[in-house]
Amino acid sequence: MRAGSAGNPLDHGVHRAFWRLAPYLMALYIVSFLDRANVGFAKQALAASVGISESTYALGAGLFFLTYSTFGFPSNLILHRIGAKIWISFLLGGWGLASMATMFVTGSASFYALRLLLGVLEAGFFPGTILYLTYWFPNRIRGEITGFFYLGVPLSLVLGGPLSGLLLEIHTRGGLEGWQWMFLVEGSLATAMGAVSFFFLENKPAEARWLPDNEMQALTAALAAEEQERRAAGPVHLLPMLRNPRVLRFVLIYFMIQMSIYGAIFYLPAEISALMHKPQGIEVGAVSAIPWICATIACYWLPKRADRKKNHRTMAAWVLFAGGCASLAFPTAGPLLGLVALSIAVSSFVAVQPLFWTFPTGYLADKAKAGGIALVGTGNLGGFLAPNLKVWADEFFHSPNAGLYVLAGITVLNAGLIALTKTGPARVTPRLE
Repeated sequence: MRAGSAGNPLDHGVHRAFWRLAPYLMALYIVSFLDRANVGFAKQALAASVGISESTYALGAGLFFLTYSTFGFPSNLILHRIGAKIWISFLLGGWGLASMATMFVTGSASFYALRLLLGVLEAGFFPGTILYLTYWFPNRIRGEITGFFYLGVPLSLVLGGPLSGLLLEIHTRGGLEGWQWMFLVEGSLATAMGAVSFFFLENKPAEARWLPDNEMQALTAALAAEEQERRAAGPVHLLPMLRNPRVLRFVLIYFMIQMSIYGAIFYLPAEISALMHKPQGIEVGAVSAIPWICATIACYWLPKRADRKKNHRTMAAWVLFAGGCASLAFPTAGPLLGLVALSIAVSSFVAVQPLFWTFPTGYLADKAKAGGIALVGTGNLGGFLAPNLKVWADEFFHSPNAGLYVLAGITVLNAGLIALTKTGPARVTPRLE
């Protein structure tokens, strides 16, 4: 028998599971986000070394999201059947190899093909982790745990900016240029962590040998009770979920959030470079980390506060509205105010996401939850549209800022949509004494 702790076993079990799983899953997300966003740091190098044009880059950066959004649905159903231990480990190893292979890009065709492949292999990680968290954590801490997981986004760019900039400055060594070393080193991190994940992750509390019996039983009972509440309140099976108006609205909201965040991610290094009037490298990479440091603070604090106040929808609407206003102000601001505006915008785009994910995870149950989380994740197609919409708007209006204004307007519109959306979170299960 595994000995338990004195006091409330549910609280102790949640605390123990939080500090066992949250930092590790956040580390995986850092690697995941680094491998999909590092192409932004290689943009100028790819143009110089391989001849990747602005339009080719925009299309390639966006093509990732076609397969990323499409393959998340079947991937989540597989995870629901075979468990996270095997499936997440497989996905990590696969996308690490695909990311490393980007070092062999020779033109637009190979660039497009590898971005599509990376999307296939990364597709299941994010929705799979959101689903995995519902197997472990009750509603009353769902915003906080999701927010902790989301720290991987800003931290990947706080750490990844200087790392990518440093690797880009490597002079040709071993026959490889700096941008090739960047893909090789950062992709290898995912492959290594895939092997570690197989031994570290457990599918559910009942399988965790590190969790004392009384804590495991209390946590399992609380999660089962909440799942029963969701069965009574929302869709349980796949077909009703697919035609549920509230779920479809969740998809639209998430789609527009992704347009906002990836409009920033893919172009933030270039915008910082323009503000500083310096080429991309370690100095620009270091300054690019400042907005992500601010986002780290917001992502940790805001979901935790929303859990306490139980006002996830209201906070999400105001946070996104602030980001949209900051985005509108950025193009006409000077270097210092421009950096402040970017920091506010990026912070809001990141912090709104863990707030948002309390909506579908508090409404869906059983197989509908596995499929529904992945269906909402198809909103990542916003990441495909954002860079291409920006290029189109800039060319159509003959202004380098037109695309930024369009994306900012979409952000403000989305804030209003969230404010008018019924989220229907599940009732909080009383603590077990």
